[in-house]
Amino acid sequence: MRRLSLTDRLLDELQHGLGTCHLRPPAAARAYPAETFDATELSDREQARVAGLMRVNNAGEVAAQGLYRGQALTADKQAHCAAMTAAAEEENEHLNWCQRRLSELGERRSLLDGFWYWGAFSIGALAGAAGDKWSLGFVKETEQQVCAHLDRHMERLPEQDRRSRAILSAMRADESRHATNAAEAGAAELPQPVKMAMALVSKIMTFSAYRI
Repeated sequence: MRRLSLTDRLLDELQHGLGTCHLRPPAAARAYPAETFDATELSDREQARVAGLMRVNNAGEVAAQGLYRGQALTADKQAHCAAMTAAAEEENEHLNWCQRRLSELGERRSLLDGFWYWGAFSIGALAGAAGDKWSLGFVKETEQQVCAHLDRHMERLPEQDRRSRAILSAMRADESRHATNAAEAGAAELPQPVKMAMALVSKIMTFSAYRI
């Protein structure tokens, strides 16, 4: 197999980023978590809330794609690169699920997805360049914050919306596993100011993607 040059890899990342931001990913290998639950009636207010939450979660998965792909690009070791690429592929399933749910609601994804993807890609590339232990530290902290974020979203869902709840529950299980895997692989503990900065960026993304 031909070894890709840096230019080839950058072009591949550009193509992947454009696809992530503007196209729906291929059908997930696993079953759609919501398909075992019947659709329930939502009021206009409830539907708007669910759509906003799912739009935020889709934006978060777009950012996760960028983060993992950026880390894979600059990873020290081939094994770490492969692990980041595999995690990005699993996040593609989450993207498919979120976008399918948005389609069911007759709603769109965030118009700012490109901003979230390429911003996260840049952060991921810098984290990867800092060394695998710091890159894994970013994964661990990101996924722990995502789990807390998903818990809050499940609390805000209308009680009868079991379809959205099933999706977020399946996503949370995957994100928790990613955090555990990163910790077991030797993730460094990030400095508190970095964690606070990550939480602030997450809040900005949540506020913006819910509305735009």
